[in-house]
Amino acid sequence: MKKIAILGSTGSIGRNTVDVIRNFPDHFSIEALTVNTRIDLLEKQVDEFHPKVVAVKDEKLATELKRRIGNKCEVLSGEEGLLSIAADYDYDIFVGAMVGFSGLAPTLEAIKRGKRIALANKETLVVAGELVTELAKKYNAELLPVDSEHSAIFQCLVGEDLSGVDKLILTASGGPFLHKTKTELAGVTVKEALNHPNWKMGNKITIDSASMMNKGLEVIEARWLFDLPCEKIEIVVHPQSIVHSMVRFVDGSMKAQMSMPDMKLPIQYALTYPERFASQFVSTHLPFIQTLTFFEPDFDKFECLKLAFDVLDAGGTSPCILSASNEVAVDKFLKGKIKFSAIPEIISKSLERFENHLKPDLETIIMCDKETRIFAEQLV
Repeated sequence: MKKIAILGSTGSIGRNTVDVIRNFPDHFSIEALTVNTRIDLLEKQVDEFHPKVVAVKDEKLATELKRRIGNKCEVLSGEEGLLSIAADYDYDIFVGAMVGFSGLAPTLEAIKRGKRIALANKETLVVAGELVTELAKKYNAELLPVDSEHSAIFQCLVGEDLSGVDKLILTASGGPFLHKTKTELAGVTVKEALNHPNWKMGNKITIDSASMMNKGLEVIEARWLFDLPCEKIEIVVHPQSIVHSMVRFVDGSMKAQMSMPDMKLPIQYALTYPERFASQFVSTHLPFIQTLTFFEPDFDKFECLKLAFDVLDAGGTSPCILSASNEVAVDKFLKGKIKFSAIPEIISKSLERFENHLKPDLETIIMCDKETRIFAEQLV
């Protein structure tokens, strides 16, 4: 029986993780849950899974939850509560399902305890990839990817030597704007951007998919997860989202991981690895799919994708600047304060504004994130 801590249990990844655990009650128990604000759903999760402790980032809502659930479990609050769960409480697997920079500090605490990290929080590796991977080696912590693309590559590399890898090939659906022109992107609405053709995800990651920033962040993640240079990582657009990613080897052969688009599969694999449990979620039939297509991404139209490759090449704090300014820009777009086409503009201006610090420590990364957010807010 493995004990699970889920940071971000009411988001898309968190809810899917709960679904996986619900189907394997003899193998997993939920020990800790955290949310930002959604205490109604958290209360239901507490009633069903009986965790030992929960944390609510919003302190007023934490007080309200405690009033509602009484002594059913311990209730912590604020960022200190999130950190305390990661650093002090008992669990075997840490599921990093929080969105944004706030997921970094708790993940570092779990790494320092040598835990298995089922990582869905992109920003952790994007802004601090070198620091995170060095600490994981030092404390013998496992970093297992939950993103479908990285999980696919991880599965393709099982039993392989990295010296035999020619390319990691991340697939991208192209999102809802695959067939729009660059000019048309300027006028798209929030509703259109949230209408992803294949995946049901949270708002932030869905907008990132529409701008293809999501794929750019995944390229940066892949560099650190698999310890390969940027020239060995590429993207191919695959609208059907059946091939989740591929590895091409030096002998010319390729491996691909394929399944219907369902996030419960990579989550389950991260929890059960190296075993595979019989899935009740995914069944893939190629005759039903019929056609798989692939083509090159349009870097001119999807400017965010090019920016991500640029910062991967630059290294240092530039990925942190990219991530922080993108978070601000996406939030403003969702609130109707900027056009979709302004997202890469804000990121570009932020990258131009700040010096790139190579090999940054955690304090420098935190400072960079804070200053970038202030600057990006002022741009808006």
